Amino acid sequence: QVQLVESGGGSVQPGGSLRLSCAASGFIFRAYPMNWYRQAPGKERELVATISAAGGTTHYADSVKGRSTISRDNAKNTVYLQMNSLKAEDTAVYYCNVRLGLGSQSWGQGTQVTVSS
Repeated sequence: QVQLVESGGGSVQPGGSLRLSCAASGFIFRAYPMNWYRQAPGKERELVATISAAGGTTHYADSVKGRSTISRDNAKNTVYLQMNSLKAEDTAVYYCNVRLGLGSQSWGQGTQVTVSS
């Protein structure tokens, strides 16, 4: 079955960096765009970044644009989110997501990112 496993979260001071990873299995990874979402306490889940199947096209939420980079390695079935210049408002659980069509999608378990001094 489809499985998405995030890693790389943690606690970091403002201005720091983290690189999140999402290892995918159970579907043809190279055929699907991939997404990173985040959900902060008391807030709705928001789309942070998207990357096309081949990796040539990316989109970012305004809140992370210029500070984050989404990338993927189709040979390793892994998508990444490099986050720099982290702010307190980046504190959230970050989720990997794939939309598989016909209304089906899959989520990872999430990885916590905490930005605090």
